[in-house]
Amino acid sequence: MTYIDYYKVLGIDKKANDKDIKKAYRKMARKYHPDLNPDDKEAEKKFKEINEANEVLSNPENRKKYDKYGKDWKHAEEFEKAQQQQQYQSSSRRGGSAQYSEQDFSDFFSSMFGGRSAESRGRNVQFRGQDYNAELQLELKDVYRTHKRTLTVNGKNIRLTIPAGVKNGQVIKIKGHGGEGINGGPRGDLHIKFSISNHSKFKRDKDNLYATIDLDLYKALLGGEVVIDTFDGKVKLNVKPETKNLTKVKLKGKGFPVYKKEGHFGDLYITYQIKIPTNLSDKEKELIKELAKLR
Repeated sequence: MTYIDYYKVLGIDKKANDKDIKKAYRKMARKYHPDLNPDDKEAEKKFKEINEANEVLSNPENRKKYDKYGKDWKHAEEFEKAQQQQQYQSSSRRGGSAQYSEQDFSDFFSSMFGGRSAESRGRNVQFRGQDYNAELQLELKDVYRTHKRTLTVNGKNIRLTIPAGVKNGQVIKIKGHGGEGINGGPRGDLHIKFSISNHSKFKRDKDNLYATIDLDLYKALLGGEVVIDTFDGKVKLNVKPETKNLTKVKLKGKGFPVYKKEGHFGDLYITYQIKIPTNLSDKEKELIKELAKLR
């Protein structure tokens, strides 16, 4: 396996913190994304390396293994287990009791630590593949409905069904889409973390949505109708006469979908913010003065 300097790939120092890694990954991923570099094989290769580097360095445990074992970081646990075997065997020869046998280890470690061949041991031990970690960036509106999306991990396209109502920071596991196992062992899993941005006018709190809308003074005084946009289309609201500033109304079932509970939604809370008219004409000023006299 060729050694790849993941720090160099992301253009960061080995002392970089999690925030530095995330910032560097996003910058590089945007630059070399296949959609922005169509038919560019070099950019495609670079994009794969960037994703691979992020999967390793954004995971504290994987980063620790990589810093210690380099290109063989995926086998860190096996290395350490084999080293423990050596220590216990040495202890046994000095009168202690060994807790591991050579049959617990594969040919890979025989070559590393001088054990006997697989034929002499009678079998190879299978090891589960490495888990992969990926981050998927979405907008809030993207997770209002269940939809499918293709995610590229280590050069492979994986078609995902993203359930409606998934939350920011939530992690889901895709079984069997991680690294290949050793000696025929099972593949690892893929863990996907959702990073959800919100550029809408709504604030999300769990399954409820909140929004503030402007209400003109005349409609607040006399009542009327207002139409607002939601993730599920337009909704008409009836404004009661003499509505006060910062009045809140609840629209039951018009909030965000509840994760993995089809047909269940939170509520939508609307706050009216009365907008005072400006640039009044002389006629408007006269009428308001007359109104003030009546009050």
